[in-house]
This record gives sequence, structure tokens and C-alpha cells, in this order.
Amino acid sequence: MSEETAPYGTGPAKADAPAPAPRSGPAKVRTHHLREMKERGEKFTMLTAYEQYAAQTFDEAGIDVLLVGDSASNNVYGNETSLPVTVDELIPLTRAVSRSVRRALVVGDLPFGSYQASPEQAYLTAVRFMKEGGAHCVKLEGGVEMAPQIERLTRGGIPVMAHIGFTPQSEHALGGYRVQGRGETSARVLADAEAVQDAGAFAVVMEMVPGDVAGEVTRKLRIPTIGIGAGNETDGQVLVWQDAFGLRTGRMAKFVKQYADVHGVLLEAAKAYADDVRAGTFPGPEHTF
Repeated sequence: MSEETAPYGTGPAKADAPAPAPRSGPAKVRTHHLREMKERGEKFTMLTAYEQYAAQTFDEAGIDVLLVGDSASNNVYGNETSLPVTVDELIPLTRAVSRSVRRALVVGDLPFGSYQASPEQAYLTAVRFMKEGGAHCVKLEGGVEMAPQIERLTRGGIPVMAHIGFTPQSEHALGGYRVQGRGETSARVLADAEAVQDAGAFAVVMEMVPGDVAGEVTRKLRIPTIGIGAGNETDGQVLVWQDAFGLRTGRMAKFVKQYADVHGVLLEAAKAYADDVRAGTFPGPEHTF
């Protein structure tokens, strides 16, 4: 075609495209950079991403870490929870994100049932995310009980981000979406955090943990902590982008701050398009060959 731009998008970012530079820091975020940021007392950022354009946009904005979460189950595939999503469904999304970023660290999220059975099962699943999905590291849920899996992955050259506190894949065992670590159970959160650190995890997500408990864990650990509903004393923060930027509507969790109304923008744009088509004003002469 002789047009200046392709009609259906341009595909992945070109290899020679300049890396985004909205902030100081490494040209490519690696796991050790997060540790160094913690040591400097510098906060870092993390969002979910599931496809090319969101990944490119967040990378350009300087988001440090992109998680291709099992939350794709209920943010991409239309399920009610994260439990139904499979490895085969997540790997193509991971590949799309990893192909589309220049700076951000890309984390592949191991889905329910793909790693809990044994350390070897976890390793084989994680290898697929690294080889087929292009992930830079993987994330799995669980504390003390997942230490053998973390040790196996780390020994096999796969960086692991752990996830403790409320773990969505265990929602039925935990009795639903409930804050973890209140009162006497706070010791369990610390024990889980220390166990995943000792097993070799390079970072740990804490979800729906009281802020004071998360702060104590953050101060005691050498590895960086990432909060979601865990107060502002963690080393980094993560949110599901459809929640944070208002693509999803309805009731939000207490820990979600909405920075935009993407749903509203898309809704008005779609209505305007429909009105133009029905009125016969689109396509106009300027859109016609």
C-alpha cells in the first residue's frame, strides 16, 4: 500500500525504535534494579498488561514492571474469577507484551493448577512462559508451602516473584476476598515473606494485608515488596490497569484509585461513530479513495 500508515495497526514496536525515557533509571529494568531501588528508598511502579498497545503505552509512561496476570481470566476472557484461565491462554498474551516493550520488566503469572503439584511441574510451566512467552521472570502465589517450587525455579535460572497475603487462586480455601494478616495472623505473613525470600524470590507481592503489617515486612526483608491493598510503605505498587484507569465499571475494591474514565471515553467515541455511520456522514470524501 502507498498510504503513510497501515490500516490495522503497525504490529509490535520496531527493534530500532527509541526506548522510552520519561524518567531516570536503567534503559532496561532487570530484577536487580528493583533491589537497588529498594536500597535507595526509591519507589517503583507495576501495572498489569495483556496486549500490545497497553504494554507500549505503559512502557512509554515509565512503568517499571508489567505483569501479564492471571487476572486476564476476568479482564480479557470474561470469566468471573482468575481460576479458569490456562497456561495456553496466558502465553500468547505474555508474548504480545514482551514483544511490545523496550524498558519494562515483564512478569508471566503462573495460573492455578500449573505449579502447585510439584517443584518440577512449576519448573516446566515456568520454562514455557520464558521460552514461548518471552517473560523475563514469573510470579506464583503462596508462602512457606511454595518454597520448594521457588527454590527449584531459582536453581534452574528462572527469576521468581512471590505473592502472599490474599492469594486469589486460593480464594475458596481462604473463605473469599478477605484481608489477610490481621491480629495474631500477622506472624504468618512475615513467615511467608521470609520463606519466599530464603527460597530465592527476587521480590514479593503482598495483597490485602494491613498497612502496618506490610510496612513491617518491607523493613525486615532484603528483597523488594510490592503492595496491592497493602498500604504505602511497600517498595512498589501494582494495580490491574482496567481498574485503575476506568475501563472496568462497577464497584471497585477499596484499594483501587481510578485515574481516568477510559470506559466513558470509549463509550462516547463508539456512539459518535455509530451516529456518523447511521447518518451517512462517515465515511466522508476525505476518507474515500
